[in-house]
Amino acid sequence: MNYIPRSGLNIPVVTIVDDGGRVIENEQRRVLRHVVQDGYGADVIFGVGTTGEWNRLENNERRRVIEIQADEMRTINADLAERGRTRVESWVGVNGSTRAEILSNLDAAIQLGVDAAVIAPLAVADLDENDIVRFFRRELTDLIESSPRRIPVFLYDNADINAPGRTPHIRTRIVKELSRLPWLSGIKVSAPRRVLGNYTKASLHFKQPGEFGIYIGNAMLIFEWYRPSRGITGRLREGWRDYLLHDALPVGVVSGPANVMPREWQRAWRVCWAGDEEMMDLYRDYCEAFERLCGFDSQGNRAEKPLACIKEALAIDGVIESATVCAGTKALSGDERRIFAERYRALCERIRSGPSTLWQTTADKKEMTEQTE
Repeated sequence: MNYIPRSGLNIPVVTIVDDGGRVIENEQRRVLRHVVQDGYGADVIFGVGTTGEWNRLENNERRRVIEIQADEMRTINADLAERGRTRVESWVGVNGSTRAEILSNLDAAIQLGVDAAVIAPLAVADLDENDIVRFFRRELTDLIESSPRRIPVFLYDNADINAPGRTPHIRTRIVKELSRLPWLSGIKVSAPRRVLGNYTKASLHFKQPGEFGIYIGNAMLIFEWYRPSRGITGRLREGWRDYLLHDALPVGVVSGPANVMPREWQRAWRVCWAGDEEMMDLYRDYCEAFERLCGFDSQGNRAEKPLACIKEALAIDGVIESATVCAGTKALSGDERRIFAERYRALCERIRSGPSTLWQTTADKKEMTEQTE
């Protein structure tokens, strides 16, 4: 296909909904512009993923998100091109509870012109694990090859959304078999190094280096994986890492909190790739601080509510008005909203006192104009 997986920061965009679980179009468009940050934010935007609550949305609402993103990203990329900035790739999850929904959503994604599609095979209720390879080889291949253009497809491996009774991760032999397909271009995965290494080894049977991209789903791991080695212990650690990954490092990171801090996460990716340890420590501190804000202690228990906090932060920053989460997603109580707001504003002040204003997330000028009109 002559497609090379895009490296860098992959932001799985939240879905902005009303109380009935319906997508709010103008606010969804605002989020897309926000995470691009005039070219200083996302390298890839990933809509209708787990962070986008795909498994909480009706399928017609998933389709609406795909349509909105495809249209808005054309406008955004045209604006970037006028200023000589690199375009941002637009990926969408085409997952559904059935194979029929996947085929329908994938067809829509192709027709709408998105850059890539993402499928989580273990999350499909009517797709038995033993039928995954056949489904991809036959039904998906037939659809893609009969379409006016071929679209790259990425696998999505996330144990949190798997259908009941499924293995935690896609089996290595399945990844190996699927990597034969010319349009299968990589995998987004939240898993230990060993699992990622198995996927790398599997894909290299049928792909050239660089043709199959692996993206780190546990975003905070980049601060460990790309840290330069020091001394004998460091060299041993690096050697073991390279052995597990078969000398092929992941090409990107997938960060949900980057919805709120796109420039900071873009900078975090860059300093990690460059091995700048001093800056790695600084941005790790920022990113860890935000993740800590998303947990709340109550009667000896801790409740993590990252999606609700991401939306609440976007509302505080004026990007959106509705911080509503879909039914089934943990929402914030009134007290939790107050606590989060206080702590989030304090974190923003700390970041604003940092060393580089270029890598501090800002409100979009176009967005601010629209809100005041």
